[in-house]
Amino acid sequence: MLNYIYKMVSCAETMINHKMEKKTISLSIFSLFILFLPLEYLTVVVEAQETPILVKIGVVVDMDIYVGQMGLNCISMALSDFYASHDYYKTRLVLHTRDSDRDVVAAAAAALDLIKNVEVQAIIGPLSSAQANFMINLGEKSQVPIITFSATSPSLSSIRSPYFIRAALDDSSQVGSIAAIIRAFGWREVVPIYVDNEFGEGIIPFLTDALEKVNARVPYRSVVPPLATDDQIVAELYKLMTMQTRVFVVHMLTHLGARLFAKAEKLGMMSGDYAWIITDGMTYELDSIELSVMNSMTGVIGVQPFIPKTEEFDNFKTRYRKKIQRNDLNMFGLWAYDSAISLALAVEKARVGVNSTFLRTNISRNSTDLETFGISSSGKELIQALSNTSFRGISGDFKLVDGQLQSPPYEIVNIVGPGARVVGYWTKENGIVRDLNFTNANTSNYSTSKSNIGSIIWPGDKTSPPKGWVVPTNGKILKIGVPVKDGFSEFVHVTWNPNNIPEAGGYCIDVFDTVVEALPYGVPYEYVPFATSDHKTAGSYDELAYQVYLGNFDVAVGDVTIVANRSQYVDFTLPYTESGVSMVVPIKDDKSKNAWAFLKPLTWQLWLTSFCSFVFVGFLIWVLEHRINEDFRGPFWHQVGMVFWFGFSTMVFAHKERVISNLARFVLIIWFLVVLILTQSYTASLTSMLTVQQLQPTVTDVAELIKNNEYIGYQMGSFVFGLLKNMNFDENRLLAFNSTEELDELFSKGSRNGGIAAAFDEIPYMKLFLAKYCSKYTMVGPTYKTDGFGFVFPIGSPLVPDVSRGILNVTESKKMIDIEKKWFGDRTKCPDSSTLFSSNSIGLESFWGLFLIVGIAAASALIIYAIKFLRENWHVVERSGHELTIWTKMNDLLQRFKNRDLSSHTFKNMENRDRESVCGGDCMKRAAESSNEHDFQFSPSTFSVASPFTNGPPSPDFSSPDARNVDFEAIQQEIELVNPNQNEHLPSTC
Repeated sequence: MLNYIYKMVSCAETMINHKMEKKTISLSIFSLFILFLPLEYLTVVVEAQETPILVKIGVVVDMDIYVGQMGLNCISMALSDFYASHDYYKTRLVLHTRDSDRDVVAAAAAALDLIKNVEVQAIIGPLSSAQANFMINLGEKSQVPIITFSATSPSLSSIRSPYFIRAALDDSSQVGSIAAIIRAFGWREVVPIYVDNEFGEGIIPFLTDALEKVNARVPYRSVVPPLATDDQIVAELYKLMTMQTRVFVVHMLTHLGARLFAKAEKLGMMSGDYAWIITDGMTYELDSIELSVMNSMTGVIGVQPFIPKTEEFDNFKTRYRKKIQRNDLNMFGLWAYDSAISLALAVEKARVGVNSTFLRTNISRNSTDLETFGISSSGKELIQALSNTSFRGISGDFKLVDGQLQSPPYEIVNIVGPGARVVGYWTKENGIVRDLNFTNANTSNYSTSKSNIGSIIWPGDKTSPPKGWVVPTNGKILKIGVPVKDGFSEFVHVTWNPNNIPEAGGYCIDVFDTVVEALPYGVPYEYVPFATSDHKTAGSYDELAYQVYLGNFDVAVGDVTIVANRSQYVDFTLPYTESGVSMVVPIKDDKSKNAWAFLKPLTWQLWLTSFCSFVFVGFLIWVLEHRINEDFRGPFWHQVGMVFWFGFSTMVFAHKERVISNLARFVLIIWFLVVLILTQSYTASLTSMLTVQQLQPTVTDVAELIKNNEYIGYQMGSFVFGLLKNMNFDENRLLAFNSTEELDELFSKGSRNGGIAAAFDEIPYMKLFLAKYCSKYTMVGPTYKTDGFGFVFPIGSPLVPDVSRGILNVTESKKMIDIEKKWFGDRTKCPDSSTLFSSNSIGLESFWGLFLIVGIAAASALIIYAIKFLRENWHVVERSGHELTIWTKMNDLLQRFKNRDLSSHTFKNMENRDRESVCGGDCMKRAAESSNEHDFQFSPSTFSVASPFTNGPPSPDFSSPDARNVDFEAIQQEIELVNPNQNEHLPSTC
């Protein structure tokens, strides 16, 4: 609106001054316009035509280098663009430039001149961090803000001075991206190469801390002087070539870095073994590096802040190219542009210049120039306005926190030929990502996966990343102390060749060699025996560990156990063997075959369960069979005997009784299966007990050894000696051994003849001993906890974490199995002696499932039988009468349960056969004749022939009426009525 008014006023003035015939009409129109214009707009029009307030701003840059020229051009273009779109602002920045001439003193002198003589309200510059250090102090004393767009050293913190504004990124903001790259490719050592000044040194503490967080070491720092000659650069590169590390982070200005890479290519350091990473200080200015140097930098990785590709950025880049006739605009130029815009906004907001003056202090006559300048009256307001200024600049979002520009995402670029291409991004929230996705930036996890980085061309045109280390030509060789011992040479041994050169070998040596080979960097080392001049051991294992503490050895490798007292002065890696101390004793054959050996195959629980099951099955079969099967009937004790006889006869399948009931047959089918399995298992177990050698340990309890005052063996020089004394063993009863053969000899003598009754040692030794003598000894008793074998390092050694991780990788791989087979042989050939004297008795837990099945089948059959019996005799339960009590009915049911079930098909078939055998096939005819002769009327349904189980003769014929009573009684003895209840229907006169 104000621009529109300003144009209207200008148009009106033109109309007034224009000599036309219609001059009166023009003036009238202008008068009407003024008449109807609101009062506040009239005020603005008047102020708009007033002269803007000019605010003096100093600019201190190196005029003879491109960055200084570019910065000054971008500042000028920024103010021109800003006031073209903000011409209504009351303030205008007026630049007063000074050349710092690449010199710290010149930069300080220029700043002093601007503050004292020109009385500028703010200073933009300087370029370098070294120049800024003194200038910041001048600004703080005069309260003049110092705004830099290229001094990036972290040491120039705004916390030190409230009048320092860094409109650029702190160098420490990029160390996170560099550390993420190091971790992604698994490099463990990095050498920083930096310039020896404020700019180079400022990043090193932050870079070291970031690398430490990703478990990367800095074994060496390469420092190059700012004015280094070619010879100095070559000498430093030669020094780096002799080291094992091949990963370098270069942090220096472009002109020095370009010389470094040119010399590195000539020395062959741009090959496939090397990895080079440059910081944003060089990545910004890749366009300004000569083409020949860029070609030599192929494969270098760089990091730089991400610049959003906006329309404003593209337009400015195009205008800059047209104006300057160069195409190398970089990040410093963009920051210079945004810093000028931020200062213009802050000056207008703080209304600097209206009453801005420099207040003079009381100055003595002998004061220096550094004490004669005044203090800006508007400095506090201006620095406050600058701190609160935020806008969308061409370099991205411009926002200051604690006087510093906030870090955006970083691009990871790969230099290929004359240019660089983006291969990934890094953000604080997400780590390394393939593409920027701001909508999901806070939802994913932090990543350092190299899969999120695109394909990279490495030095030497390699597509695979370098491993980051080589065997150094003159690096320090670690001295590895190795114990010298006579026995247990499978673990570690030292021999001397004819040239008196020691050679170490054994299980522990092979494990260490394999672990070192698996490290992500090379470690040169040599084995040094811990021995005297005559090749004897120089001391115990405690003394060997103490030599590492004294620095005589860098590492100790061998069968050194991790114990608490040693860890007080050395560090141990993770263990690579089994842990614990155990006891070994002789074993003897248990030849006491007693008369009750046949009971041992089964436990007493299984014996008891089997006995009850046989009795129960016999009883169940009697219940199901005795009403329909004459084999299960008879006197009481006969039936009791039948229950036991039938049940136990199934053990050998010797029963003769015929089973009629289908329910009984169902139960027996399942029971026979159980009996078969049980008997076969018993037979196999008994056979094993009577034929296989039964081995038992001679001693199983430590307390028994102490009580009997037995002699105990331990390995010479081992910490086990102290352990045994703590267990209250008599020191005089402890005998040392040096080898497995010597230990076997001590056992053979026995405790009463100068030998031992038991030996204590660590599990790896004991397993090796048992592998040789598995038929004579066994490991018994509790295992006393220790941490196994480990490698010894000085406290704080950076190799400990890497070697420990290497141990884990080796122990989990097939290599460990191969090493064990090489030195210990195939242990599977010798069975575990603990199984030789374990109990062979079969318990109930092995058969409870079978007994459960039998129980379910038996219960089902019993329930079905009870339901069927009650249904057939339900009329007994339903009978009513005052004399019929519950007990009476139960007694009646019990009587019926005891009697035969004559309705069964077994009795019906038997009745027909017996009738034919008694009457000669004509029973009905004979009965009719007898009835006619004696006037008796018998119904065939009222009687049946005698049971075949009665021994009486066949029924005789009736010959005369006089003999009726006697003859009928004789017949009655031979005939069994079909229904016993029908006896009441017989004539009483008979």
